[in-house]
Amino acid sequence: MKDFFAKMATHAARALGHPFAFLLAVALVLGWAFMGPVLGYSETWQLFINTCTTIVTFLSVFLIQNSQNRESMAMQLKLDELIRAVKDARNEIIDLEDLPEEQLEKLAEQFRRKSAESESQKS
Repeated sequence: MKDFFAKMATHAARALGHPFAFLLAVALVLGWAFMGPVLGYSETWQLFINTCTTIVTFLSVFLIQNSQNRESMAMQLKLDELIRAVKDARNEIIDLEDLPEEQLEKLAEQFRRKSAESESQKS
């Protein structure tokens, strides 16, 4: 089930990001707008676009989140591999994304200090 959802989410996210999807959405909105005078700008006419956009947005959030989660994990794995491959890299930073916010801030401050030290040594 997970594999099916992952494949479907990937394909759907690509399709939603395609220029044709945008053009289709614009065409649908324009078609809806042109139908307004024909339908007398009725409540049903308004409800149609509101319902459609709400459903599409609701489902798209889950698809996009799944794609972002997968891309983020892949990026983390690639970075982890690079850290392991570099001789002087600190392997303890491989799983930084799992640290509490306070520890991340402390590490960020250490990196800022090292960067400033490095810049001052170059001058």
